[in-house]
Amino acid sequence: MGSGMVVKADVCIVGGGPAGLVLALLLGRRGVGAVVLERHATFLRDFRGDTVHPSTLQLMDELGLYDDLVRLPHRVVRQLQVTYATGTYRPVDFERLRTPHPYVMMLPQWDFLELLVSRGDFALRREAEVIAVNRRDRRVVGVTAGTTQGPVEVVAPLTVACDGRDSTVRRELGLRSKVFGAPIDVLWFRLSRRPADPEGLAGRIDEGRLFVGIDRGDYWQIGWVVPKGGEAQLRAAGLPAFRAGIADSVPYLADRVSEIEGWEQVHTLTVRMDRLYRWHVPGALLIGDAAHAMSPVGGVGINLAIQDAVAAARVIGDAFASGRPPTERELATVQRRRALPTAGTQLLQRALQRAVLAPALTGRPLSPPLPLRLLDRYPPLRTLPARLIGVGLRPEHV
Repeated sequence: MGSGMVVKADVCIVGGGPAGLVLALLLGRRGVGAVVLERHATFLRDFRGDTVHPSTLQLMDELGLYDDLVRLPHRVVRQLQVTYATGTYRPVDFERLRTPHPYVMMLPQWDFLELLVSRGDFALRREAEVIAVNRRDRRVVGVTAGTTQGPVEVVAPLTVACDGRDSTVRRELGLRSKVFGAPIDVLWFRLSRRPADPEGLAGRIDEGRLFVGIDRGDYWQIGWVVPKGGEAQLRAAGLPAFRAGIADSVPYLADRVSEIEGWEQVHTLTVRMDRLYRWHVPGALLIGDAAHAMSPVGGVGINLAIQDAVAAARVIGDAFASGRPPTERELATVQRRRALPTAGTQLLQRALQRAVLAPALTGRPLSPPLPLRLLDRYPPLRTLPARLIGVGLRPEHV
């Protein structure tokens, strides 16, 4: 277990992302003492999900944080649109939702996370990377983290892993998962944005190319979708060919592709989709991407992780209100409640990958699939994808 500093808490939360910080904030409001371990020094990292969906906006309202949220620099997206060679289609209209906030807020994730920290009653330890999960009599009793001051042992009757798709806790516990194939990877990079450019989200599907642009105000965060394993071929063709492909597919970016001066500016997201068979062991619970890695399709991963956190906070808070940590049977109720929306969302993502993304990357002339054309032609139909993306299959409330 190590011989460094020992910290005691009711709950040890591993990972300071949206799920971990929302969980810590909710537990703090119920008087449950949480320690959050975040392996980075700051939240200021590029190429993170920036979408705050209608259900999360409603949750922020319920927590009294919505007014603080809208003061942060953001963009509002009321519709999702995608451009093919044959024209622009609008399959999703969030304004048709009967929710308090029928839109997606594009907000730098680091600002969102810092807001949660500033309004929460919990301890956040930055630059603390978990190196071991500690057990006693087959029960998890905390973790040991490496820090700049040496090892820190966090002793807690409950550990919650919110440390993402490459979860250390998940690996240490040896939990098995059901793995689904993903036909794509995503290359992330940035290019400057001009006032005449589109606002919010921009997308284009071309012959063998798929582009998604996230408006960050003075620059674009760009996702360039490639076939699984296709990055090597792209790099082998050279940077000039890569820049030319961007300029050809997205003409309004042609005058600035020279800003990509080297491959070190291009970051790869290896898309993976899986789901744990069991999200819990005695003394530990896994939620968010640690329990179910999602595809970036629809940007729903953050939304789903936050809803996991709300469901977990309810169960954990009720147990501690009774004067004890939750039993494994109680932790299992979190998985039972969240399993259906998780599986359903992954099923929809896989269908979209097969029907839209995989064909788009074949390099052959491409026409929009029939469902996309129908959604564009009959506006009332756009409510269904708006609800699936913006609200989810089982929204949670405080």
